[in-house]
Amino acid sequence: MHDTRGFVEEYFAAATGPDRERYFALFEDDVVVHDDGRGVRGLAEVRRWREETPDVHYGVREVTGTPAVLEAVADVSGDFPGSPVTLRFAFERDAQGKITALTITP
Repeated sequence: MHDTRGFVEEYFAAATGPDRERYFALFEDDVVVHDDGRGVRGLAEVRRWREETPDVHYGVREVTGTPAVLEAVADVSGDFPGSPVTLRFAFERDAQGKITALTITP
């Protein structure tokens, strides 16, 4: 499992990079994602959720926690109402380092 800062850097690099499969490879098959009051479960739903997400830039401000349960605070900017915003990304990961749960909140 990556260290916490390395994992967060990989997550945001994959989220903004051109290779979408690199991003989806970070998730466990039965992952649960909560974002903006919406919940999705499983990789197929995560794929649909990401397609609806605008292209943004992440500026990581803080990373805390352990490799299994960690939180990142990031400034998110892009072409969306209210940009920029500061969001918290709470990750839970399995023994292989795959994301099993992700909760994104203001």
